[in-house]
Amino acid sequence: MMDGFKGRFLAATALLAVTGGCATVKQDEFRAEMDRVRAEMVEGDAAVENRLNGRVDGVETSLMQLEARMDALETDLIALGAEMDATVQRLEASLRFTAPIHFGFDEAMVDADGRETLARFAGVVGEHYPAAVVTVEGFTDPSGSAEYNLRLGQRRADAVKSVLVDEAGMSGEQIRSVSYGEDTRRLVQPGQSGPGQRGMANRRVVLVIEHAGTTPAAIVAGS
Repeated sequence: MMDGFKGRFLAATALLAVTGGCATVKQDEFRAEMDRVRAEMVEGDAAVENRLNGRVDGVETSLMQLEARMDALETDLIALGAEMDATVQRLEASLRFTAPIHFGFDEAMVDADGRETLARFAGVVGEHYPAAVVTVEGFTDPSGSAEYNLRLGQRRADAVKSVLVDEAGMSGEQIRSVSYGEDTRRLVQPGQSGPGQRGMANRRVVLVIEHAGTTPAAIVAGS
């Protein structure tokens, strides 16, 4: 559009140069042409501004819709957590659902109760925010080396991801699995480990629901 304005302006300028400015009729034509160019420029600027404003309004509307989905999702997850002794934490751009899914000592198998919890979790996410990205975080108790526990935590996270995809119907593209191993900052019961009930609370997974397009922080052994 600016190329058109420029061409009209140059044509009008050339018209005045050819006439030498001595003919009143030509000067009037020049002024009229310049007025038309100015009017078109004003109209063009207004159109560009309207398009930009429309894009901004569209982005704001999308963000409001996302927040509404997250709010509804949080409400239903809290209700689900109340039934299952799970907790929900609202973070800056995500929800952390600490599910009652625990593992046997040195095991990465999801039991029947855990599968039921994951099925209900997937149902709530699918209802309110089917495009959300879910990160499964795997944890262990402090038994074994940090390197081994990081691998074990990954096996647990992968096992939960498989249940969510193969049994609960979620898309594999929207689920990530990471391991924090025995990260001391995330242990539920510091120092508790071993077979049986000891350390069971530490052998778990956490489900983090994020807006589509976000990326998880890098996972470093022992960090």
